[in-house]
Amino acid sequence: MAVPKVLVSWSSGKDSAWMLQCLRQAGEVEIAGLLTTTTEAGEEDRVAMHRVRRSVLTAQAAAADLPLEEIRLPDPCSEEAYAEAMTAFVERALAREITHIAFGDLFLEEVRSYRERRLAGTGLAPLFPLWGRDTRNLAEEMIAGGLQARIASVDLAKLGPAFLGRAFDAALLAELPPGSDACGEYGEFHTVVSAGPMFSGGLTLEAGSRQIGAAHGHLDFRLAASKAA
Repeated sequence: MAVPKVLVSWSSGKDSAWMLQCLRQAGEVEIAGLLTTTTEAGEEDRVAMHRVRRSVLTAQAAAADLPLEEIRLPDPCSEEAYAEAMTAFVERALAREITHIAFGDLFLEEVRSYRERRLAGTGLAPLFPLWGRDTRNLAEEMIAGGLQARIASVDLAKLGPAFLGRAFDAALLAELPPGSDACGEYGEFHTVVSAGPMFSGGLTLEAGSRQIGAAHGHLDFRLAASKAA
């Protein structure tokens, strides 16, 4: 039986990074690269949702020793432009004999169903390696396993802007408000990963400006000068 050839859906954050580590440890699939949707954002394209700089993304891919497959979208993006980009991606993936896309979703059924609908009929199947894991235990496993990440964005209805830039560590877990998910699965926060067992070497990140909007706050991380050269 052929081994599944998988692209890892890569957000630049902790869940996708730990999913990569778990897939590698299990050794049951061939990991063909990282898959990320990026959007045009002024001076430098950004990872969709997390809004992490593309330069950080490419450094992460290099540290993971994997090629990067991008779905690049305009911002704003029409349904037609999105459909065109997805069709082109599927064609590229099938040409590379990719069979599966792995997602780091944890328990939100509507998100899983959305991904399954998007891939239905494309020739690509979804995988959910972390699905159903207890998120507190999973968060503690990531931290104990050496994953290093910082909060890059927050939902301001759930967390205050003071959480921006915080390390994803035991102290953070202890200080999350009651009802918050330890992995931020309800969108409380998103992270950017700088080190861990899934990387051959760590990234040195510098925090830049904060953007506080009506609903979300973002902290702009960039590679330190010594790493950006």
